[in-house]
Amino acid sequence: MPNTNLRSQCHTFFSTSLPRSAAQDFAEMAAWCQAHDVRHDIYGEGELVQSFENKVAELLGFEAGHFVITGTLAQTVALRLACQDRNNPLTALHPTAHILVHERSNYQLLDHFTSLNVGNPYRPWTADDLKALPDRLGAALYELPMREIGGQLPTWEELNAVKEYCHERDIHLHLDGARLWEAATGYDKPLSSVAAGFDSAYVSFYKGIGGLGGAMLLGKRDFITRASEWMKRMGGNVYQRSPYVVAAAMRFDEKLARMPAYLQRTRDLYMLLSRYSHWQINPQQPHCNMLHVYFPVDRDVANAARDQLAREHGIWLFGEARHTALPQQSYIEWYVGEGLLSLSDDKVITILDQFQALLAPA
Repeated sequence: MPNTNLRSQCHTFFSTSLPRSAAQDFAEMAAWCQAHDVRHDIYGEGELVQSFENKVAELLGFEAGHFVITGTLAQTVALRLACQDRNNPLTALHPTAHILVHERSNYQLLDHFTSLNVGNPYRPWTADDLKALPDRLGAALYELPMREIGGQLPTWEELNAVKEYCHERDIHLHLDGARLWEAATGYDKPLSSVAAGFDSAYVSFYKGIGGLGGAMLLGKRDFITRASEWMKRMGGNVYQRSPYVVAAAMRFDEKLARMPAYLQRTRDLYMLLSRYSHWQINPQQPHCNMLHVYFPVDRDVANAARDQLAREHGIWLFGEARHTALPQQSYIEWYVGEGLLSLSDDKVITILDQFQALLAPA
């Protein structure tokens, strides 16, 4: 696990956004609320929440949106309703889907739907992968980009083929858009074009947007109305959503405008990484502003080098190295945001050279 105490002592951050203190966040939120005459909602009812829901729904091309306290709640409810509507619990999920990897088997234990794996674990899945399944499906989930395989995206043509096939077969196609903002930039398409053809979508506000938490479920108005009832049944009816909505709304437009710069900095980083012949990058060319980097050392060695770099130089390079299928190999995730934008190419090379030197004795 990342050493949070050591991380807090660093002054330079390579991946993700630059850290902010609680005092900084709350001061900025207070100033924004003062400037916009913001009032608290009551159980989600109020101008602040409704206007933000409408704004995001319009931007993505959906009839309605509902602010949800977590993406876990949003997605399981969406797929549960989709399967109920079709009287078919079978839902196609890529083996690396967040629901399968990070949500403690909630869909099974809470009897939401039945999962069926689709596609190769190391590649985005296609319409041909769906066609290869002999079973009739109630729903399918597509994550854009696919975080667990380095932020890969299907080609635009492959994505449209999936949309067309699901529409023809009445398969509810749900978008895991935790990083939709990044995916749209990678495709160089409007958000509404990426979301078009999906029956429902979830987006996150604490990742690329930099909020305190929270998500939104989007779809047809009737679908969202029914989903909001399920949110209440499952404990998601928070008394006041305003802290989370303010933290997202006040940064939303600015962060969307920054996404092209993040992608360009990712392309710059790829050029710099070509200096390190023993490291491997996935994907080979950037699909969006995230990537995985593979090192020829064990996970524990990579994490120890990260900690040494932090102690000696005050630089936090990555969150956590992970095992791969091969011995003496590990990989990390980099999300390119404000941290890398703040560093010159020369500084990046200096940092990576220092890290490579720490790995070399292994």
